[in-house]
Amino acid sequence: MKNNRSLLMLLSLVCSILWAQETKERVPFNAIAEKTEKLMLSGNSPDDNVLWDFYCTAGRNSGKNTHIRVPSNWETEGFGGYNYGHDKNKHNEKGIYRTTFAIPEEWQGKRIFIVFEGSMTDTNVKVNGKQAGDIHQGAFYRFKREITGLVTDKAENQLEVEVSKMSANESVNSAERNADFWVFGGIFRPVYLEAVPGTFIEYSAIDARHDGTMHIELFMDKPVTNAKVKVEVFETKTSNKVADFQSGLYSETHNLTVSSTVPGIKPWSAETPNLYNAVITVTGGGIPMHTITERFGFRTIEVRERDGVYINEKKIMFKGVNRHCFWPTTGRVMSPEQSLQDIMLIKEMNMNAVHMSHYPPDKHFLEYCDSIGLYVINELCSWQRPPLRHTDRNDPGWRNAKKRYQSPQHHILGKRK
Repeated sequence: MKNNRSLLMLLSLVCSILWAQETKERVPFNAIAEKTEKLMLSGNSPDDNVLWDFYCTAGRNSGKNTHIRVPSNWETEGFGGYNYGHDKNKHNEKGIYRTTFAIPEEWQGKRIFIVFEGSMTDTNVKVNGKQAGDIHQGAFYRFKREITGLVTDKAENQLEVEVSKMSANESVNSAERNADFWVFGGIFRPVYLEAVPGTFIEYSAIDARHDGTMHIELFMDKPVTNAKVKVEVFETKTSNKVADFQSGLYSETHNLTVSSTVPGIKPWSAETPNLYNAVITVTGGGIPMHTITERFGFRTIEVRERDGVYINEKKIMFKGVNRHCFWPTTGRVMSPEQSLQDIMLIKEMNMNAVHMSHYPPDKHFLEYCDSIGLYVINELCSWQRPPLRHTDRNDPGWRNAKKRYQSPQHHILGKRK
């Protein structure tokens, strides 16, 4: 009887362990992984804006403290002076922006970054009177600075941004300020805060082919130990899960990769813009650390010598137009609705492609191209007179080229973007 009781206790213990393990496996892999959180400091478009304090150093309405909409180009708001890129004597005013922000309580212990989607052009950022990283040079490229050590959660934080219309760097001026288009100044794309965990995914790239093969590459902000990558793939339209896979165990590295083949996928093309969401989670030592979601399409792009471009093994003839980010009343500041309007006009003309003239567009334009179906040929702003000094890899021109290559990797052509 005693032996039977011992046997029952042992079986009960084993069943409890198995039940606990099964329950643990049923818990979503990313249940406790932290996601990137966002807090807007500006608006998103000309019609959705936030007033900041503003001071213009020269030209119209200069020399006085006032307010300005963010995002905007200050010329279209009545400040400074207009110039075209071919003008010999250009206005060289600066704009000084000020605003305040509070850090959410739930962000305690997180790393905090301030992100500028676009600012024309040299941009110096200060938080609570202290410099937040190097001065950014180059108008059309997203940049961010870590401000974790500069902010407080006990009071309002003071943000000051000085924007110079002309760059202190010759190569940036040659590419952006002396080009064959209008020259503007100001914070013309959204500004926001990002909060991430102590160890986070800094950059991701997805290579998804029309045969269902996927290769994902992640770059962490610091080396991670005993790391794994878990991926869940969902159809965007139905939210149905179509795949679930993970990498092997990495000992200690910045760079993580995972590959798989997803059966039964629907390829992306301009005629069939099928999209998927990849929920990507990184663990370290079995603990989920950071989760991101990326939208993408399965498509294969091939350039065959002396033949042409093939998409998903089908030869494609591009029929398209050049497109500037420009609106008569707001300059370079575009809304999602205006991006959609341009794309629908292109599609109505039976075109399948668009070439960015001559710089990367707003993110919402690329996202609409993905979902509606347009081939995108993206561009770095130096098309007319490549000014990069090939011997100086520290030059901002080279840094902007790198940022251009490392911007979101999941749109359609002109990648790896």
